[in-house]
Amino acid sequence: MNATVPGNCHRAGCASRIPAALTSAQLCLDHFVDEAFVRTDEALGRCREGRSLDSEGLEWLLSDALAVVKNLEEGADEPNPEQRDRMLELLLVLSNVHEYVANQSVRIKRPA
Repeated sequence: MNATVPGNCHRAGCASRIPAALTSAQLCLDHFVDEAFVRTDEALGRCREGRSLDSEGLEWLLSDALAVVKNLEEGADEPNPEQRDRMLELLLVLSNVHEYVANQSVRIKRPA
């Protein structure tokens, strides 16, 4: 069973519990995955356009991947097939961003 923390998702109108791995985000799994997809799509778009990615954004994507892996692990005993599929899809897209950055001359913008 997924471990949860006291409290519900901070998204307006959502009463879903917050998984332990998402305590810092204060979001339920579905809303977290939605936001992670948005960040990942934006990063892929920047890569395809040849624009630089900032190191903070890349770190955020890596933390998204770690949170997804932790949630997959926590829900291994009682998986929700739809959520599991969305998380696996997100991991695939995140790996594509990583591969794109590794194989292209994508500039990483360092904070000043």
